[in-house]
Amino acid sequence: GTHDDPLAPRGQAQLAAAIAAETVAGRGDWDAILCSPARRCAAFAADLAAAHHRPLHCLPALRERGFGAWEGQRAEQLPTADLARFWADPLGFDPPGAEPFANFRARVSTGWQALLADPPRHALLLTHGGVVRVILGEVLGLSAAALLLIEVPPACCTRLRLPSGSGRPSLIAHGALD
Repeated sequence: GTHDDPLAPRGQAQLAAAIAAETVAGRGDWDAILCSPARRCAAFAADLAAAHHRPLHCLPALRERGFGAWEGQRAEQLPTADLARFWADPLGFDPPGAEPFANFRARVSTGWQALLADPPRHALLLTHGGVVRVILGEVLGLSAAALLLIEVPPACCTRLRLPSGSGRPSLIAHGALD
């Protein structure tokens, strides 16, 4: 959600391990670091950009969806009937006060298209599961309903090939370290 919580120590360790794995695999020579403005992404991205002497670009369009009254709550704390409605029809049921899914998808899609208009050569984007789902939906031509079928675990690494010039982006890899 949009609560601006810092990255927990476990999340910090998961991201550090993912970055180390990419570096060891020879994919860590990014020319730019891009991030959501959420502190849990931006703080880690700022440290990484400084350590590697790379430019940092904060992309507000790629922030997570706002979940309204559900922000900061665990699933078992939510009204059972509302949670069941959300899982049964995540596109048709928005949590109370939440950013409507259609608005979220349009915002992220617009941000993604802006990034594609002038893509960096080799960038790292630190963002959120919902954003990753929408971007993968754009790349793969998935319906909105299919987006929730994509698992995005913590510190998930998704690699996309962005063509220079004409062409379409393609999915190279997606998944967790373990």
